[in-house]
Amino acid sequence: MCQACFKPDPVSGTLHFCHCGSPATLAIMRRIEADLSRRQMLGGLAAVVGMFAGFGLAPAKAQAPARPVLLTNLRLFDGETLSLREGVGILIDAGRIAALPARGQGPQDAQVIDCGGRAVIPGLIDTHWHATLASVSQIVAMTQDIGFLHLMAGQEAGATLMRGFTTVRDVGGPAFGLKAAIDRGVVAGPRIFPAGAIISQTSGHGDFRFANSLPMMPGDPADYASQQGMSALADGAPEVLRRTREQLMKGASQIKITAGGGVASQYDPLESLQFTEAEMRAAVDAATDWGTYVCAHVYTSPGIRRCIAAGVRSIEHGQLADEDTVRLMADSDTWWSIQPFLADEDANQYTDPKAVAAQRQVAEGTARAFEWADKHRVNWTFGSDILYGGGESQGRQLAKLARFMSPLSALHRATGAAGRLLALSGARAPYDGRLGVIAEGALADLLVIDGEPEQTLDWLADTANLRLIMKNGRVVKNELSGDSI
Repeated sequence: MCQACFKPDPVSGTLHFCHCGSPATLAIMRRIEADLSRRQMLGGLAAVVGMFAGFGLAPAKAQAPARPVLLTNLRLFDGETLSLREGVGILIDAGRIAALPARGQGPQDAQVIDCGGRAVIPGLIDTHWHATLASVSQIVAMTQDIGFLHLMAGQEAGATLMRGFTTVRDVGGPAFGLKAAIDRGVVAGPRIFPAGAIISQTSGHGDFRFANSLPMMPGDPADYASQQGMSALADGAPEVLRRTREQLMKGASQIKITAGGGVASQYDPLESLQFTEAEMRAAVDAATDWGTYVCAHVYTSPGIRRCIAAGVRSIEHGQLADEDTVRLMADSDTWWSIQPFLADEDANQYTDPKAVAAQRQVAEGTARAFEWADKHRVNWTFGSDILYGGGESQGRQLAKLARFMSPLSALHRATGAAGRLLALSGARAPYDGRLGVIAEGALADLLVIDGEPEQTLDWLADTANLRLIMKNGRVVKNELSGDSI
């Protein structure tokens, strides 16, 4: 209240009650504060845009059409049906798919884009991505100024979008600021479903400390990776609850834990089990209370079974699962994000014999994972898990799935199926609308391609084959000759 509240009139002595606390006054004040905050934000964003432009990271101008857009003369893959449709168009209005009108139909005032008989598919989704760790080496990620890391992440975000990936599920790293910058138009990039810091036990796959930093004492400061939001160390259910709740407070759409070792882990063996079931359940309980779910890095059957028993909803990797465990995943409606780890030219290169052997073991399990996932009808999706450089291989990684299944089946795992996994975030999902499909009411993310997606996915290796990229109804790339909007 102001100083005049309850102040007596100097002449009459009557008490006058001011209106500063009334609902109407408070509503006015909220509007003023919101306008001031908006002005400050816009001023700050202008400064950030200028800074990014200095690094060559200024976002491409996404064109927002003033009236509905109608895509015509196309073959449609809707993300769910494993065939292409002809004789329909795609009407886009206010960032969404408004309708799929028959040929020759649609509003007269719509801006028309003739796709020249090309295939149109939903924007691609990578369900295992690390937006702030994909484009730099591990030593850079752990030692360089965090501002540099974020600028590199902004550059990589633009490249990710131009590869046709309009959405990523970020499963570990300080991506909240990047997501906000993308959503506000400061930089170009995909939609981000952020997990925040990877929650790991001491000595787990997310413990990035060196052995010479041990032991950690109660009064010691957090290590660099924890300070910057790359990982969060937790031992015991109460600490897991705390770290999980911190990520939810920051805006996590899902929670990521490490439940087993990794191929390149310096300390934790690939077959190690991490977090007790009680610790995992603490993370699951905290996420469930907020209407979302937990995903877990794990390769082996014992680790996967422990995750399922604790209520983890999505297994990340899992290439060393036996068939009985895969069957359990199907029976428990557990999702599986599988990466095409094939120890090939796109794989990380190791000199440590232990890491080389582990990589070979995982590669041998990858083909079985695809086979058993389909055989037992597990809900599964594509994820690339590109770390420490090599982002340009993202499209090629998806194309490799066509070695194990039909091209359209592979595309489904990076579109319609991936969209259903994202929907597990419920009210914590940062975007309101269906993703991964071209259907009425869905968010308007789509690609017009030069290629025959029912025959091959080789066209994914060259971004020149992506003739039009649209995200949220805005065109971010258009190379269809004679067309412009």
